[in-house]
Amino acid sequence: MIRKLKPADAKIIESMLIETPNFNNEEIKVAMELVNLAAADPKQTDYNLFVYEENGMILGYHCTGKRPLTDGVYDLYWIVTNPGYNKKGIGKKLLEHAESFVNEMNGRWLLAETSSKESYSATRNFYMRNNYSIISEINDFYSKGDMLIVFGKYFNHKNN
Repeated sequence: MIRKLKPADAKIIESMLIETPNFNNEEIKVAMELVNLAAADPKQTDYNLFVYEENGMILGYHCTGKRPLTDGVYDLYWIVTNPGYNKKGIGKKLLEHAESFVNEMNGRWLLAETSSKESYSATRNFYMRNNYSIISEINDFYSKGDMLIVFGKYFNHKNN
């Protein structure tokens, strides 16, 4: 089941982030800022957090929000699966949920930014397998030799 974030979920998500080998302390801090903002104010709409729950356990989450100054572009800020449950389709279900959310909001684009580091190759392959295109690359973005890669999926709303 995928549901909206509850305040009590924050500690579980923090543990999941800490257990994820790709994330350093700074990245975890940034992710938790968004989680805590969403948990503290369920009425805010900048950061829409949804958790994947199975048998009472939170096994993943995504954080999606509308990009400021656009009328239909959304960012997939975070999509994380509990490392003990990788390769079980949870990430795909979360991504499909994020896409449905963007579609319901009449969004045109869903963008996901990631690193060119070798440790992020599975992430890049995940987006490619799910019909995302590389729409932008910026060399030496995160650090020397680590480029920003922006993946995107376009949603064509026939009535707009």
